[in-house]
Amino acid sequence: VQLQASGGGLVQPGGSLRLSCAASGRTLSSYAMGWFRQAPGEEREFVASISWSGGVTYYTDSVKGRFTTSRANARDTVYLQMNSLKPEDTAVYYCAASRVRLGSRELGDFGSWGQGTLVTVSS
Repeated sequence: VQLQASGGGLVQPGGSLRLSCAASGRTLSSYAMGWFRQAPGEEREFVASISWSGGVTYYTDSVKGRFTTSRANARDTVYLQMNSLKPEDTAVYYCAASRVRLGSRELGDFGSWGQGTLVTVSS
């Protein structure tokens, strides 16, 4: 499956952005989906994942209560709604697909990756 992430940009602290991840080649409903991010000089880290049906979600502690992931399988699209953004959320955000159907926090469980979209939180 090919993935295309979009929706990044420059936002002030406290602001919101919604990232989208569109799939082509195969339907997204066969996969759990994940969001990861990588800040300059840092390792890529888990942000959120959602099961193939959308019924199970996981979040890293630093984004709980601020970020929400959802999916629209009929549109082969997954979303990451990011609210109350902080400067430490600045990173390139990647979406990824996994055959682990309930989702996962492990980078190695995701076999298909999008190209990334840059989110910059700054005043």
